[in-house]
Amino acid sequence: MEPWSFDLHGRFEEHTIRSDALGANPLGDPSERPLWVYVPPGYDDDPNARFASIYVIQGLTGQLDMWRNRSPFRRNFPELADELFARGEAPPVIVAWVDCWTSLGGSQFLDSPGTGNYLTHLCDEIVPFVDERYRTIADRSHRGIQGKSSGGYGAMVVPMLRPDLWGGLATHAGDALFEVCYLPEFRDTVRTLRDEYDGSYENFWKDFRSRPAFSKESDGHMLNDWCMAACYSTDPDGTVRLPFDPATGELIPEIWDRWLQMDPARMVPDHADDLRSLRAIYIDAGKKDEWFLDLGAEAFRRALEGIGVTDVSFELFDATHMAIEYRYPLGLRYLAERLSA
Repeated sequence: MEPWSFDLHGRFEEHTIRSDALGANPLGDPSERPLWVYVPPGYDDDPNARFASIYVIQGLTGQLDMWRNRSPFRRNFPELADELFARGEAPPVIVAWVDCWTSLGGSQFLDSPGTGNYLTHLCDEIVPFVDERYRTIADRSHRGIQGKSSGGYGAMVVPMLRPDLWGGLATHAGDALFEVCYLPEFRDTVRTLRDEYDGSYENFWKDFRSRPAFSKESDGHMLNDWCMAACYSTDPDGTVRLPFDPATGELIPEIWDRWLQMDPARMVPDHADDLRSLRAIYIDAGKKDEWFLDLGAEAFRRALEGIGVTDVSFELFDATHMAIEYRYPLGLRYLAERLSA
């Protein structure tokens, strides 16, 4: 069980993509991004063989090299994925590990004047890059997307927004049912703004960037609320609109509605035909999720059922939101089986 002794059976190839979509993004974040592409055991045996592809996206604050982190006595997801294919427990596929980090914590894998064009970067830059350089089956029916938390959100909404590219999704504890997962923390943010930052988010960001990140208990909800507003409710000129009055927490209906329009559970009816055409839908979450994303998972499943999509792998399991990397191979295997056929 020595953690440094795990030898990979497939291999990771590391690339850097220079992105036009992220050029001149409003945050001044790098337009050159790392990309890992995993090729499974046996990839080199038959030069004519082609493979389904699965794109793995990260949760809020995730950056690509964090996939190498591991919990004590446990393998990380890249190692677990490699083990899955080495044991023959899933059809071999190409896996692309994507970086869509921003200096606000994340992008929700959307195009936004508050963060940058990350949906375009993923769909129109990364996917063609992988298809051109690897023996993928370059067709939506053989391409899937997988993620956890904000990555799980992206896994739900990206196939709805770009159905031309995606044939399957796996979401682990993805953000959904926004009044349950986001709204309760607005009141905490209002108190923190009042008591520590003179009601100003600008003061929060100055403080946050002057010290070790997340060294205050309030950092998590403060960052999350602003980052989500930058993704869901930024005006075309780049003005970030909070969905609540920062002095009282009272909802601002027209801005909150902009958030709800991007709630996966609410988006389903408007994308019914595209969702019905997917070959694989995998949904799971922990029953003790701190942000109650198990309820969001159930709401997403019920919305799918409401449009006639019942061929879904769905499970609520005994865990919290954290340290559930052991679940990811289950979603990966499901996608590999469905998309390789």
